[in-house]
Amino acid sequence: MDQAERPPLPEAVEPETASNNPQETEREPALGRFSRRAFLAQLGATGVVATAGTLQAAAQSPEKAEEASDEPGAIPVTLLVNGREYPLKLEPRVTLLDALRERLHLFGTKKGCDHGQCGACTVHVNGRRVNSCLSFAVMHQGDKITTIEGLAQHGELSVMQQAFLVNDGFQCGYCTPGQIMSATALVTEPVGPEDDDVRAAMSGNICRCGAYDNIVTAVQEARKGSKAAS
Repeated sequence: MDQAERPPLPEAVEPETASNNPQETEREPALGRFSRRAFLAQLGATGVVATAGTLQAAAQSPEKAEEASDEPGAIPVTLLVNGREYPLKLEPRVTLLDALRERLHLFGTKKGCDHGQCGACTVHVNGRRVNSCLSFAVMHQGDKITTIEGLAQHGELSVMQQAFLVNDGFQCGYCTPGQIMSATALVTEPVGPEDDDVRAAMSGNICRCGAYDNIVTAVQEARKGSKAAS
């Protein structure tokens, strides 16, 4: 290309420098530019809105959940959870996990893999541990369902909850509700006395932080306490 035909080079843009003039410091960025300050301000506003929405949903009472608008194809279902009856209208494909979290706002039961492989969603149904992500809510009408929120009685933690606290049986805590629910059911199951027996019985509950040794210690301590109490 001939030198005369070459397009002119763009003008160099001088880097922004700090100014001692408050008016220049607070001046809005020019059209088409997005300053670091504007980005942080927008990010902060977005975080506040998201947090406010989360807190509003968490503060919603179970009564409000019961009065939620019906989904297409929803049918009447009454769930007995932690000793209380909840009349709901649910679409038949709603899992027990989603009903507990999204309709009853019992957020202690965690959604992990949503495929029954991690155990974070473990609850008790008629005293037996169940992966609530693999079970439809409509299947449990009339069943006695217990979540992590139902273990403590009269403000007192259960023996297993206390054992997890004392023995530091958790790190990030995300899997802890499922671990405690599974361990609580294990106490009443025919599980051998050795640590390896406990590990095998708890193998369906994954701890990605790797707190397995402390979990086993907590379970064994709670088992001894349960035997002593009986």
